[in-house]
Amino acid sequence: MTPTPPETFEERLGLPWWAWPAALLTGAVVAVELSLGLPDLPGWAPWAVFLPLAVLLLLPLGRLRVAVRDGELLVDDARLPVSAIADVVALDAAGKREALGVGAHPLAFVVQRPWIGTAVQVLLDDPADPTPFWVVSTRRPVELATTLLAVSRRARAGQAS
Repeated sequence: MTPTPPETFEERLGLPWWAWPAALLTGAVVAVELSLGLPDLPGWAPWAVFLPLAVLLLLPLGRLRVAVRDGELLVDDARLPVSAIADVVALDAAGKREALGVGAHPLAFVVQRPWIGTAVQVLLDDPADPTPFWVVSTRRPVELATTLLAVSRRARAGQAS
């Protein structure tokens, strides 16, 4: 008996661990430079501004969610009904680079994070939509592709009957 693929998928595309120390180090370097360059400025002021600013700039980057739920592919605020999906291709790093490279389609919908090497390419079958495909970063491309294909096939079979 073949196991059935899951009907839901959920992933948060967070930042890698090294982004936080790098941001804090950058904030500290800027604070030191301002402290040395502006001696009349209170010594604590650049630190109180630039360290929290470094953290606040990274917070939105780690909030992106990718999900398959209730018959839709949800990527942040974008929604795609699974009935419009023709095919899904799991991309490794080289495939993602090719899909987003020189020959990329200008009307493609792309949500990619450079620190995540893999992605999925979702080919669309909707004559009313000029978007040919979506490219979405994910750390689990095979699992997302399998879930999307299974849910899409079920939705198309339900429409046909």
